Amino acid sequence: MSLDGPEITAIRNACRKSHIYASPNVYLKQGERRYDASLMINADGRILGVSKMVHIAQAKYFYEQDYYTPSDDGFKVYGTPFGKIGVVICFDRHLPDGIRGCAQQGAELIIIPTANITEEPLELFAWEVRVQAFQSTAFAAMCNRVGPEGALTFAGESLLAGPDGCLRFKAGGEEELLILDVPLEEVRQARKERPWLTL
Repeated sequence: MSLDGPEITAIRNACRKSHIYASPNVYLKQGERRYDASLMINADGRILGVSKMVHIAQAKYFYEQDYYTPSDDGFKVYGTPFGKIGVVICFDRHLPDGIRGCAQQGAELIIIPTANITEEPLELFAWEVRVQAFQSTAFAAMCNRVGPEGALTFAGESLLAGPDGCLRFKAGGEEELLILDVPLEEVRQARKERPWLTL
């Protein structure tokens, strides 16, 4: 889809109508290139920016280099009335430059849209996010899709990890809507007590 297409226009209108921020993950077309991208849309329906996946996987079930282009502008952090929010897309969370890079730009919450399947080491993936949240003294919210698509079954198990590395919430394997409080003041206090990002 394109930034001016009907799907994104509908999301922008919904943000404006409901006075919310949203970060939808989309298969974005820009010219001849295609991206795994997440938008940051504010409560006025304005697109603050577009984050694109930086590292493109090429592995069993995930032949993403066949259809995605790597980001040309790296990891992004967005200022909001709530705090600074970074976006790290799917495979990028496996590598150290994503979550920490956003935290070094001031992100207090890092959103991670992903597509984990039931055949993957889901417990390891949860620990991976928890450890990086601790190391970067940030909240990390990983949102995973659910249900079957062809031969794959997406696992769900979306989660929120705190700046202390503790699991604040973990969803099940069914589709659900979650509303969680994310107390970003914990990040600010943790960074005073444990200034690891300055090292």
